Amino acid sequence: MTDTLRPAETALPRATGATDSATDSATDSATAGPRQLKRSIGVVGGTLLTLSCVTPASTLFVVVPDLFGSLGTATALTIAIGSLLCVAVAFCYSELGTLVPSAGGEYAMVSTMAGRLAGWLVFVLSLLVVMIVPPVIAMGTADYLAPIVHLDPSVAGAGVMLLATLAGLLDLRANAWITGVFLVLEVIAAAVVALLGFAHGQRGPGSLLSMQVAGGDGHTDTVTAALVVSGLAIALFITQGFSTAVYLSEELEHPRRNVARTVLATLAISSVIILVPVVAITFGASDVAELTGGDIGAMVTAWSSSAVGTFVSLCVALAIINAGIVMVIQNSRVLFASARDKAWPEPVNNVFARLGRFGSPWVATLAVGIPGAALCFVNLDTLYGVTGVSVTGMYLLVAVAALLARRGSHRHVPAWRMPLWPAVPVLLIVVLGYILTQQETGYLLWTGGITAVATLYWVCYLRPRRATRWLVTVPEDTRV
Repeated sequence: MTDTLRPAETALPRATGATDSATDSATDSATAGPRQLKRSIGVVGGTLLTLSCVTPASTLFVVVPDLFGSLGTATALTIAIGSLLCVAVAFCYSELGTLVPSAGGEYAMVSTMAGRLAGWLVFVLSLLVVMIVPPVIAMGTADYLAPIVHLDPSVAGAGVMLLATLAGLLDLRANAWITGVFLVLEVIAAAVVALLGFAHGQRGPGSLLSMQVAGGDGHTDTVTAALVVSGLAIALFITQGFSTAVYLSEELEHPRRNVARTVLATLAISSVIILVPVVAITFGASDVAELTGGDIGAMVTAWSSSAVGTFVSLCVALAIINAGIVMVIQNSRVLFASARDKAWPEPVNNVFARLGRFGSPWVATLAVGIPGAALCFVNLDTLYGVTGVSVTGMYLLVAVAALLARRGSHRHVPAWRMPLWPAVPVLLIVVLGYILTQQETGYLLWTGGITAVATLYWVCYLRPRRATRWLVTVPEDTRV
């Protein structure tokens, strides 16, 4: 089967042998609708939005403590290894993102290079990640608003999701400045943690390689290499937000140049913002037990005062709101692109592909934000593990697509090209495959079950309609 690649403003191909007018009418209706998002942001705006999706402060305070609990002093090492792996992943995203600058992100890239079934599975994995993570993080808002007001975590999370949904309906340029202001505050919070940790250092650089974690019986246990490898799935998730630049590629000015710049700049900045405070916390914790406990807020208060602890907590709360805004923006673009690319029955496609007065996909934004608010009332703790598996699997398929990115007509298309190709994608495929084998069976079964259902939908609905369904869109003004 040959993949179909179409520009955003061209008509869809008609199904061969179609005999009724309903198919033609649906096709014409689809093409009459909006086909392309507005280009309105440059590298600075794109980097601000993408960094906000990484949301370093909320990642540091919400996700990293779980790693401290299982990896102790090996947490910084694990994140550093994950960041190095992400450099190779970022190379793949940069090259593919300039070849296929579509709001569909990973699924558009993989569909174009590796086939529509692979692209569909990537879409499902990415949708799983982007739909679950925002409400999970949003529910953490209550903990960091506690110094001034006590709220139920579910209520606070739902409020954050609704606020993020309203912001997502605005023009993307306005959102870039809103999230930029919030980003400055969370970077300040991370810097405060780093300075206090280094100033109250209890141990030296050698502790980063000491591989110690507090055991349940009060003794210190050794962190094994297998635990570090298992933790890499979460470490990859920690800096995963740099991929947002690819989702925004259809709205970036000069995407052939700016996608790669935004991806690589975001990864570099976010890695520093996250890793430096983690190192400082490792140095500053009074003992391994306190480090393993992962209560960063309590450590900050102990190093300074309750006022400083309150300031940092409020900055983290703003960072979570910031992350919610950007994630809703990103997720709505994915849903919009899937409708434009005919992933669903025609009435659903027509609704999700609508754009509002600010140029944003307003129906898709509501469809992402409102269920996200509802999910805040569901217990989602175990989905962190599922998210780690999903991110790893998604990166694996992106690496496969990058390995195929220089064949046929794509070989001569002007685009950013990664160094050390094909060694980089080959190495990623091997490493990510091994990381998957080290994850908990339950998380693998959940992700595998969802993937199996998605494959069934492909076999029963999308594949029989391959002439009119799941057609990857590339904006016409960026094709060469």
